[in-house]
Amino acid sequence: MRIQPVRNLVTLTLLFIISISSASPFGIGTVAAVVSASAADADAASAKTFVFTAIPDQDEANLQERFNKVADYLQGQLGVEVRYIPVKSYAAAVTAFRNNQVQLAWFGGLSGVQARRLVPGSQAIAQGYEDQFFSSYFIAHHSSGIETSASFPQAMAAKTFTFGSKGSTSGRLMPEYYIRQHLGDTPDKLFSKVGYSGDHSRTIALVQSGAYQIGAVNYKVWDSQLAAGKIDTSKVKVIWQTPTYPDYQWTVRGDVNESWGADFQARLSRALLDMDDADLLASFPRSAFVSATNTLYQPIVDTAIAIGLIDADQ
Repeated sequence: MRIQPVRNLVTLTLLFIISISSASPFGIGTVAAVVSASAADADAASAKTFVFTAIPDQDEANLQERFNKVADYLQGQLGVEVRYIPVKSYAAAVTAFRNNQVQLAWFGGLSGVQARRLVPGSQAIAQGYEDQFFSSYFIAHHSSGIETSASFPQAMAAKTFTFGSKGSTSGRLMPEYYIRQHLGDTPDKLFSKVGYSGDHSRTIALVQSGAYQIGAVNYKVWDSQLAAGKIDTSKVKVIWQTPTYPDYQWTVRGDVNESWGADFQARLSRALLDMDDADLLASFPRSAFVSATNTLYQPIVDTAIAIGLIDADQ
C-alpha cells in the first residue's frame, strides 16, 4: 500500500509548525494536537482502499490483467491502496457503483448513464480518445449470404441474430436503434431468433461458429481480435458499420472527496488523463484518455429513451 508520500508530507508539516510554535500564544501543546489530528485524518484516508470495476465486455482473463495494471498505476499516482474487482455482468457493475462497493468504474455509454442516474453527483471524468466517435460492427456468418455494404443490410430480416450484453451500448443499444430505424420493427419481430451472448468476444465466436447468422459487436474488440489472428474471415465478416456515437468512460462517485480528501477527484482525473504507458493504453485499446462530462452522453440518454431501455422521467 503506497502511503509514504502522505506521511512524509505530514512529517514536514509537523516540523515546520513546531519550529514556529514558540511564537504562538497557544503554545506547542495546542499546535501539536492540531497536527496530530491532521496526521490521523491523512493516515485514515490513506488506509481506505479505493475500489473500481469495469463492465465485463470481453474475456475475463484479459480484463483482469488490464485492470490490475490500472490499479497499480493509480495506486502509485494517488498514494492510496487501489483495488480492481471484476463483476459478472453489466448490471452488476451498475449495482456495485450504486451501493458504493466501488467508487470508480469503466462503463460503456449506456451503463454509465444508468449508474449516474442512480448515484446523484457522480461524474464522467475521462474517456478514451476513440470513445468520442465509437461505432458498432454488424457481422455475418458466410452462410447468410449477406455482403459488406455502406448501406444498412436489409437482408438481415428473418435471420438469427445475437446482441452482446443486454446493457451494452455497442453490442445492444445502438445496433437495436438502427435495426428499428431501418427495418421498422423490434428485433423479436424481425429475426427468427434473438440472443444475448453476454460479451463481444462471445458474439464473435457465436457468429463465426454459425450458431447465429448475424451479430453486433464493439468495433474495437473485433479489430483487436482480428489483429491477434482470432477471427477466421472465411467464416465471418463485417457487413455494416454504424454511424459514430460516444461510448466508454470512467465514471466516479460524487462523494469520493469526503473519504480521500478535498482534491481527490481532481487528482484522480489528472491521473487518468496522464496515463501514457503505451502497453497499458494498448490493452484497452485506446491511444489516450481525454476529459469527459456527463453532458457528452446525452445522445445515449436520448437513444435509450427512444427504444425504451430507460425511463424518460427517471
